[in-house]
Amino acid sequence: MMNKMAKSWGGLLAALRWSSALVLAFMMLSICYDAAMRYLFSAPTSWSLEINSFLIVYLAVIGAAEAQHHDAHIRITFFSQMLPPTFRNLLGCLIALAGVVFSGIMAWRGWLMAFQSFEYSERVSSAFGTPMVFPYGLLPVGFAALGMQFLISAYRAVVPGQENAKLSHKVME
Repeated sequence: MMNKMAKSWGGLLAALRWSSALVLAFMMLSICYDAAMRYLFSAPTSWSLEINSFLIVYLAVIGAAEAQHHDAHIRITFFSQMLPPTFRNLLGCLIALAGVVFSGIMAWRGWLMAFQSFEYSERVSSAFGTPMVFPYGLLPVGFAALGMQFLISAYRAVVPGQENAKLSHKVME
């Protein structure tokens, strides 16, 4: 059962990783296109800056769960490495549970922001006029994924033999 869930979660993270790669490629192309239009033809685009600003948010919130999955977040381990393994695992569990709480609050607040922007039909005040529900909607998705990954990290910290176990992240590679 746990192996199936781990495989499904790894598949979801792989899909998010691939979507992030596509978003990054689109950003690169659209910024190059905008720069060429601006400096070669004196005709800048009206949409590139706005869209790419929102896509930066996408990369940040979606990439956070992937970074947590690979234990790639920046941390200072000088003092924690001096602790015995039992206390180190307990500290890892407490940090992961704090991450779950933080991610839950951010997902909830992000959902409220997205709902309110949908309810009031908020748009960016630019020529493109992007509905704000789309960038706000990225927050609950990204933080829910991060919270789930923190929950998995907490589980790995307290279950014997799981502290170094990696979830299957090669499902879609």
